[in-house]
Amino acid sequence: MNKAFTKEEDGSGPQRLPDLPISPHPNHVTPRGMAQLQARAEALEAEIARLRDNVDYLADGYPLAVAERDLRYVEARLASAILVAPPDGPVSHVSFGATVEVVDENGAAARYTIVGEDESDPGQHLIAAFSPLARALMEARVGDVVEWPKPTGTVDLEVTAIWFDASAELTGPRPPAQ
Repeated sequence: MNKAFTKEEDGSGPQRLPDLPISPHPNHVTPRGMAQLQARAEALEAEIARLRDNVDYLADGYPLAVAERDLRYVEARLASAILVAPPDGPVSHVSFGATVEVVDENGAAARYTIVGEDESDPGQHLIAAFSPLARALMEARVGDVVEWPKPTGTVDLEVTAIWFDASAELTGPRPPAQ
């Protein structure tokens, strides 16, 4: 029989799933992103310990294999993390970790925070630094109009405010709290 059609594992030990792919982009993280990765690693370690203590896991080792694979991924991301702290002084332009308020050509306002890949969540307006929107915003200053290339066409966005957190100095008028 062709080796491609045979099963490698004999079922005598726990499964080992293939590792998740690691992004080719630099692994820049905000302090919050680093804390999230560390918390995720701790949660996965606790889940692995719980699964190993459960004798029933031997019947179905898949949940353990998933948790171990995920922990390997998170540990690799932590090992390659490049922590980018917010600037100490006044904010003059958009950079990694910044929250940016913009207004589009129709007057609709939006806020986006430029974060690392593992922290990104477009639904929460947390955008990865290598995304088209983040690349359009990088280095912009309050009052600049940037072009955001979208599949439906280019959108002009005016930068109206830039900040890093509630205690950081704000360039432009402070937006109302959400």
